[in-house]
Amino acid sequence: MNFEKIKRIFREGIHDMAVVWANEMKMTVKDEAVLIFFVLAPLAYPLVYSWIYNNEVVRDVPVAVVDYSHSAESREFIRLCDASPDVKVAYHCMSLTEARNLVGLHQVNGVLWFPSDFDTNINRGDQAHVSLFCDMSMMLSYKAIYQTVQAVSSKMGSEIQLSRSSGFTDRDDEVTLRPLDFDEVPIFNPSGGYGSFLLPAVLILVIQQTLLLGIGLAAGTNRENNRYGELIPIDRHYRGLFRIVMGKALCYFMIYAVVAAYLTLVLPKLFHFPMLSSPQALIGLLVPYLLACIFFGITLSCLVRYRENVMLLVVVTSLPFLFIAGLSWPSESIPAFWKGVSWLIPSTFGMNGFVAVNSMGATLQDISTEYFALWAQSLIYFFTSCLFYKVQIDRAIRQQNVENP
Repeated sequence: MNFEKIKRIFREGIHDMAVVWANEMKMTVKDEAVLIFFVLAPLAYPLVYSWIYNNEVVRDVPVAVVDYSHSAESREFIRLCDASPDVKVAYHCMSLTEARNLVGLHQVNGVLWFPSDFDTNINRGDQAHVSLFCDMSMMLSYKAIYQTVQAVSSKMGSEIQLSRSSGFTDRDDEVTLRPLDFDEVPIFNPSGGYGSFLLPAVLILVIQQTLLLGIGLAAGTNRENNRYGELIPIDRHYRGLFRIVMGKALCYFMIYAVVAAYLTLVLPKLFHFPMLSSPQALIGLLVPYLLACIFFGITLSCLVRYRENVMLLVVVTSLPFLFIAGLSWPSESIPAFWKGVSWLIPSTFGMNGFVAVNSMGATLQDISTEYFALWAQSLIYFFTSCLFYKVQIDRAIRQQNVENP
């Protein structure tokens, strides 16, 4: 094979790839449904999600109080709870039954109960008890109530201990209150907010899911429009699996390079979420992640017969993909089977890598496992895309030969 022939083949390959890219871009612009999932959904949905969780933490969670003690100590405990930013004493009830009814009506999220001997035990030097009942259906509310009551209990306990100590100086009192001193420094999520914890993972998942939806809808449209139900038209420019797959991937990559920049740079800055990533680490992670998602979407699109099918497939898997990634639940506690399934999904490594890079300031060396896993997925799903396209093309050619012998 001489040099001129190699150059001609290379030039034809570039030309065919450009034709595939142009046709795919035209189809994307003309198809309203694909355009919605490629542009509108990734731009608008995370914006609404970020706005909802922009408060980060819940405040003034309503609780009911049942005080059988009616003492100065119980009133002080209630006052301190009500003065905290997270809890609001909304009701004073005469019995636990009345307070339980309020919880059932969702008017309060917790009940604080003081027994009649609360102050008596304190004055005797015995251990006093306060009972807390929480509605566990919403973890953020439970966390706010529990931590507030725990802090107030610790504060009042320290004051009681100090009043009974025999210290002569302020330093003696300080050692009595805190014999083992420590500094509490929250890292990676200084505000302790739900948005800063969850949103980075959700942004990365949105990239994958909207890509799968858009690519699947495009594949369903091709099957419905083409005569033999093939994914790609039987055309002289659609020759060579590498040219077809790379032409389509280039179209999707160009669109989602802009979308990914918006989701990972503009949105966190707009809502003041943590942003510790360096440009090198962010770009180094997003390039293989986008490629892995694109080839993964092309592979799955070969299984889509109708446009509606991809909606059912992607929507029903969004929450499982988030849960099995090991962010909302420790990966060590996930069953081995589901952990193995998670390794097949690009968002698993993409979410873990982005959280480390964006929220913890990790470098590419720190996320080498996620980085190389994404590149491995890109190569594997590229070859599966080529394989499935070859099967589809051969089937369409056989049908064409049967009808036109």
